[in-house]
Amino acid sequence: MANFDTITIEKGMYQSGSKSLTDVLETLDPSEQYKGTSLEGLDAFGRQLKRFDIKVSGKGSDCVEKFFQTSNSAALFPEYVSRAVKQGMEQADIIPDIVATVTNIDGMDYRSVASVPSEDDKSLKVVSEGAAIPQTVVKTQENLVKLHKRGRMLVSSYEALRFQRLDLFTVTLNQIGAYIRRAQLNDAVDVLLNGDGNNNPCEVISLDDSDAGITYADLLKLWAKLSPYELNTILAPTSAMKKLLSLDEMKDSNAGLNFQGTGKMITPLGANLLHAPSITTDKIIGIDKNCALEMVQAGDVVTDYDKLIDRQLERAAISCTAGFAKIFNESAKALSY
Repeated sequence: MANFDTITIEKGMYQSGSKSLTDVLETLDPSEQYKGTSLEGLDAFGRQLKRFDIKVSGKGSDCVEKFFQTSNSAALFPEYVSRAVKQGMEQADIIPDIVATVTNIDGMDYRSVASVPSEDDKSLKVVSEGAAIPQTVVKTQENLVKLHKRGRMLVSSYEALRFQRLDLFTVTLNQIGAYIRRAQLNDAVDVLLNGDGNNNPCEVISLDDSDAGITYADLLKLWAKLSPYELNTILAPTSAMKKLLSLDEMKDSNAGLNFQGTGKMITPLGANLLHAPSITTDKIIGIDKNCALEMVQAGDVVTDYDKLIDRQLERAAISCTAGFAKIFNESAKALSY
């Protein structure tokens, strides 16, 4: 097994299908062999940064040009960019709170599966001896999942960035990741509301009294309509968040302490309340996150590694391709206000 300081890093490592450079390095230099050593806790990429003495954060952070001292260390630069973008995608990310599963695919064509149970199917009746067991039909959707390529173009010259500290550059890359994630959240909300192209928009429920605005009774109505699915997540735009947080029931001491202590909001119904500015219509979406939405990813964060390794930062693209599909359509409802 190769030692981390003898591995030759080259462009070809970025052409290993769905594997990232970190995955390739882990194959050559498994982290398991460093248990009990001073390098324990670092992954294969982290060990390469240590090998070339590149500090990407904290006090004494190096400049961008530190990556380009050797051809081996230059080949690490696109992976650093991808990891910094992914870090930004993960910060304040609410997509994991609304998807039931994430499917990674190698191509661009994917057809999801769905089950549309009737009311009779939902009630598991007693099966008499010798009688046929009721069936649940699961079939592939008629239309493919729509995948959207979301990304940003990194427009700068190497000369402009070479003396910039990596911790500051990381902040910029984090923001690119945040932009991509917000765009993906828009896609997820659109699928929840309007369906994934397979004639499956969610049911829209009206307020009991539109003049009174959103009331606790309306939330109870949303909860009841979602049955037998569990209302465990509510997505609301900014305008609705203000109204919900002003409800007397939302001022309950336990809910208030949780919000003040952690910043996380929860309704008296036990559902996580998520702020989704991407909802542009006057609707609140209630879902059972365990079975409402599937996220489909075609690969990971992709960078123009050739350009980045060759210091051609001008118009280097950073992108991520993903889409969303509904699993159980009835597990999502919208409350119109």
